[in-house]
Amino acid sequence: VSLFVVTAGPADGAPVVLLHGFPEFWYAWKGAIAPLAAAGFRVIVPDQRGYGDSGKPRSVDAYAVDRLGDDVAALMTALGHERAFVAAHDWGGGVAWNVTIRHPERVRALAVIDTPHPDVRKLEELAEPAGATPERDAPISWYRSFFQIPWLPEESARWGNWFVLARMLRGTSAPGAFPEDKLDLYRSAWDRDGAFGTMVNWYRAAFRTGPDTGPVRRVSTPTLVLVAANDAFIPAEATRRSVELCDDGRVVELGTGTHWVLQEEPALVAAELVAFFGAHR
Repeated sequence: VSLFVVTAGPADGAPVVLLHGFPEFWYAWKGAIAPLAAAGFRVIVPDQRGYGDSGKPRSVDAYAVDRLGDDVAALMTALGHERAFVAAHDWGGGVAWNVTIRHPERVRALAVIDTPHPDVRKLEELAEPAGATPERDAPISWYRSFFQIPWLPEESARWGNWFVLARMLRGTSAPGAFPEDKLDLYRSAWDRDGAFGTMVNWYRAAFRTGPDTGPVRRVSTPTLVLVAANDAFIPAEATRRSVELCDDGRVVELGTGTHWVLQEEPALVAAELVAFFGAHR
């Protein structure tokens, strides 16, 4: 697959790969790029496969999380880096956990925003009665189920100039996080070469694959878990518990922000990344 990549900072700086989530694209990290570059890092920000200007395979199987994790490792190689720092948000966090678990030698340190380790659910299930469905999942599961329907999500999303998606972003973020000029960039990315359908394929592939049923997978890589104050989509406690699966993990409560904290407080997020990655440079 071909990936569109934005780069900044000194060519010989320690590489940092920034991974966006759904329904964003590289631009989600725009506010954090300059501070990282100014701190001497080589900043690498791809549109992940299926998004923006990157390649868009049509097969659902092309979006299995192992392939997405392999994309990150292969991107490092393509740009001449054996190892890199990795920071990620939302679905990008799922990819970042995957590449760190499966290719630990490639990740110098990991920072994730509001995204739990994929095996946190295994810890939770130990405390749940057999067959129970935690009530906390109810508010965030409906759209994942809707995305399993063929063609309808991508068709309906376009109605009213992407009205539902735009309203969702604004309705779950702080005022001013998504002004109209920024939303126009997002609309363009969603509509590029049928991108919204391949973006939704990430959810379809995850549904087909199902959760990992093997033993709990620990992370030995130094890991920073950032938690926003008011995330409407991902249970914060699950994100916090991720450090139980990390040999060298730390939680930082940002004390502000929603799920879209990258748009609301980019300088705060960048400062945490500069400090954390700088300590492991």
